[in-house]
Amino acid sequence: MPILFFIIKQKINNMACDISLGRLEPCKDSLGGLKAIYLINYDSGLYANCTFTSEEITALTTPVTCYKYELKGANSFDEANEISRENGTSFWTGTGTFVLKKQDLATQKELKLLSYGRPQIIVEDYNGNFRLAGIKNGCECAVNTASGAAMGDLNGYNITATSQEGEMAHFIDGDIMDDAAGFVVTEGV
Repeated sequence: MPILFFIIKQKINNMACDISLGRLEPCKDSLGGLKAIYLINYDSGLYANCTFTSEEITALTTPVTCYKYELKGANSFDEANEISRENGTSFWTGTGTFVLKKQDLATQKELKLLSYGRPQIIVEDYNGNFRLAGIKNGCECAVNTASGAAMGDLNGYNITATSQEGEMAHFIDGDIMDDAAGFVVTEGV
């Protein structure tokens, strides 16, 4: 009889938020930093357009156009989990900091529009990973210009993008990047 009680108790305590897997220490073959960002004009139906396999976006029901911005130097995307036991809430705040070198009229026009909208942003890191920030709510983007004071200072743009979502930024299968049936990439000139 005590064994039956244990089985029932274990089943009751097995909630959807219980973890089910451990993690070994990985090899030291990872790189920090971002290689590029891909900006998507906000699409409220983007989440519904995605096919998920184990929380990774593996297909889209209709293609999505995105605009690639190459990055060099110190660029990052970080996420912080914010929780409240009192309110029973848990969400993720993503913050991306991106530096675009050299000011020009065409980029300035695009970045002004970026600050007015709330795009979804794909970040590509140096490990070949693609992640989608702002999938449901979009990202708020603040753009600052920098002229530099000394000859070697930055003349360009600093972008800070912030997202708040119920989940971490989803990984994207690299096979659907720059694919006619997936994320269609438009590159700059």
